[in-house]
Amino acid sequence: MPYGCSSGNCGDCKARVVAGRVARTRPHDYRLTEAEKLQGYALMCCNTALTDLVIEAREAHGAADMPLQTIDARVKSVSPLGDDLRLLHLQTPRTNRLRFLAGQSASLSLAGGISTSLPVASCPCDDRNLQFHVRQRAGDAFAERVFGGLGVESVRVEGPRGTFVLNEDSHRPLLFIAGESGFAPIKSLIEHAMALDTAETLHLCWVASDRSGLYLDNLCRSWSDALDNFRYTPLTAKNALSDENVLRGLLQPLLQEQPRLADCDVYLAGPGPWASAAEFLMLEHGVPRPQLAVSALES
Repeated sequence: MPYGCSSGNCGDCKARVVAGRVARTRPHDYRLTEAEKLQGYALMCCNTALTDLVIEAREAHGAADMPLQTIDARVKSVSPLGDDLRLLHLQTPRTNRLRFLAGQSASLSLAGGISTSLPVASCPCDDRNLQFHVRQRAGDAFAERVFGGLGVESVRVEGPRGTFVLNEDSHRPLLFIAGESGFAPIKSLIEHAMALDTAETLHLCWVASDRSGLYLDNLCRSWSDALDNFRYTPLTAKNALSDENVLRGLLQPLLQEQPRLADCDVYLAGPGPWASAAEFLMLEHGVPRPQLAVSALES
């Protein structure tokens, strides 16, 4: 559903209550017309449900429906995920949150014109707290600032961008394949899929060159332990992200275990060349093109 200020000023979350009753939880400055009031319109951010409701509202059905937004967020924390990886936690103002779909990316800019583009690694269900996985790379000024220690400073967030999003209308089994830090957008998709609770099964396969590449392995294992319909398969081998033959060898047993691969929605994300090789492998094993979503990230 559309929303903006979350404080009753913009009117973006205006919707018509078709059936049921609501009660206002706080005053708002946005003025509904008398005609709108008679038709049952209310601001969703300033009302709560007293009964089960039927509401009529606009919805975003895909990436094209998401408006481009510019928000000044502050650095909440920077914490290590590994020797060359940091978790950047940004927090938006309460009255100006980022509306995005799981799997999408955003541009981040610091003072002095230093910028980058990264996938959001958190669920849209918490649109105020945004997580990004920042990898240290030679010549990457933004990463250098993050690894050098960002204080409580402002980061301009512009987004969302990208079409690597969940097909929310599908109830097919979901197979997620991540190549090392390609786990960032995959994590967002998985958390959103868990929140929707409509998929028959969820299976995550995380490919890395060594164990350090599985930098949130404990989180994935906790999902597997907590959910009956979630399966986690970590796969590691030297050159797993640079040698197509190694990738084939790693994924072959997994693909052979999936007799209904053509009945799955497959989402894969990782470095560009690796993602292309994995994409070809999925198509080769019968995944229909409309059921395959690929995010090729910068190496």
